[in-house]
Amino acid sequence: MQALREAVDSGRLAPGTRLPPYRSLARDLGVARNTVADAYAELVAEGRLSARQGSGTRVADRAAPLPTGRNAPVRPAAPRPVVHDLMPSSPDASAFPRSDWLASARRAVSAAPNDAFGVGDPRGRPELRTALAEYLARARGVRTEPDRIVVCAGFAHALRLLGGILDGPVAVEAYGLAFHRGLLTEAGHRTVPLTVDEAGARTAELAATGARAALLTPAHQFPTGGPLHAERRALAVDWARAHGGLLLEDDYDGEFRYDRRPIGAVQGLDPDRVVYLGSTSKSLSPALRLGWMVLPGELVDPVLAAKGTRELTSGVVDQLTLADFLSHGAYDRHLRRMRRHYRRRRDLVVRTLADRAPDIRVSGIAAGLHAVLELPEHTEPLALGTARRLGLALAGLHSYRHPDSTTPPRDGLVIGYGTPPDHAFPAALDALCQALTALPRS
Repeated sequence: MQALREAVDSGRLAPGTRLPPYRSLARDLGVARNTVADAYAELVAEGRLSARQGSGTRVADRAAPLPTGRNAPVRPAAPRPVVHDLMPSSPDASAFPRSDWLASARRAVSAAPNDAFGVGDPRGRPELRTALAEYLARARGVRTEPDRIVVCAGFAHALRLLGGILDGPVAVEAYGLAFHRGLLTEAGHRTVPLTVDEAGARTAELAATGARAALLTPAHQFPTGGPLHAERRALAVDWARAHGGLLLEDDYDGEFRYDRRPIGAVQGLDPDRVVYLGSTSKSLSPALRLGWMVLPGELVDPVLAAKGTRELTSGVVDQLTLADFLSHGAYDRHLRRMRRHYRRRRDLVVRTLADRAPDIRVSGIAAGLHAVLELPEHTEPLALGTARRLGLALAGLHSYRHPDSTTPPRDGLVIGYGTPPDHAFPAALDALCQALTALPRS
C-alpha cells in the first residue's frame, strides 16, 4: 500500500489513471485478494483513489504531486518512469508454475542422495543431465548423451566459457544482441557480421569471413524473427565440416512456435560440429539461472577446465527440481499452456495493430515472444522518443545491428509480448498504438 501511496503522491500515477481490478493485482503479486482490497479501500478513504460502480478504481482527480516550496531544491525533470514494459526480454513472470515447481522441489529434495548436498560437480547433477538428454532428443531433435551435457547459469555464462576456448574470429548475425557480441569481444574475438534477411543468416557468406566459429539463432532469428532456411542450415553444417569450424546454436525460445511443430535443432544434423545452447530463461524464468550446453565430445573437457573444479553458478536444489519437473511431464504441460497463452497475446497484437495502425507491417510472429513492427524509413527515432514520453519501454531495430554490417539499416520496433501481466497488457498495447499513430504516414 505504501508503494501505491507514494506513486499517487509523486505523480507517477496521474489523476484519472485506472488501476487494475484488485483480483488481478492480487494474483500478479501473489498475495491475498483481501490484502489488495483493503489497501484500495484505505486509499479511497484517504482521498487518493476514487471508486465508482461501473468505472473501477482510479487515481482521484485531487491527487496531485506534492507541491514544492519556494526554498525547495531545484531538480532537473526526470524522464517518465516505465509504465508499460514491452521490451523483448522476459516471459510473463506471473505465469511461473509455482505449485508444480514446489511439488517437484519437494519430491527432488526428498529423493536426492546425500552426495547431492556436498561439493557440486561442474558438469551439473546427473539427474538433470539425464532428463535433459531425453527431453532434448524428444522435443528438439538433439542427439546427445548425458556425458556431453554441461549445466551452466544461462546463455551468457555458456558464451563466456566457450569464448575462452575458441580460436580466431567468430561470425555472428548482423542483427543480434550487442551484449553477446561484447562477451565475445571481451574474450579476444573479432566478430564478423553475416547478412540477415527473411530466410535468416546468409550462411553462404561464412567461407569468406575467416571465422572459426559462428553464433546463430536458427529456430527464430533474434530479433528479426524468421527461422533459418533449410538450405542455409545445410550450408552452415557443410562449412563447419569443410573448415573445421564450430556452430554455436542459440535455441533461446525454440519451444514456442505457433504455426506448426517447433523446428528441430541444427545440432541434430552434426553433433560433432554444433554446440547446442539452451536455458530456462524464456520457458520458465530468467531468475532460475539454469542453462545447458550440449557439446561435441572433444569440447567437454576444455569447457569443464574453463568452468573450474566446483559448481559455483547453478544451485543443486534447482537442478534437481528441474530434473523432476522434466521427468514428471510438468515442463511439457507448462509449455503447452504457455504456447496457448503467448499465441493469444500475439493474436491480440496483430488484431489491435491491424485495427489502429494498419500501415504498420508486423513480422516475425510465427514463433517466440516478440514481434517486429516495420516502420517507414527514418522514423524509428521518432517512434522511440514518443514511446518514452508515454512511459513505454520497447526496443528499436537499430540497437541490434552490428556496427560493421554493410547492409542498409532497417527501421523498426521490436516488441515483447511476454513480459506484462494480463491486466497490464491492454494498456501497453494502447500506449504502443498511440506511439505509432504519431508517425508520419509513408
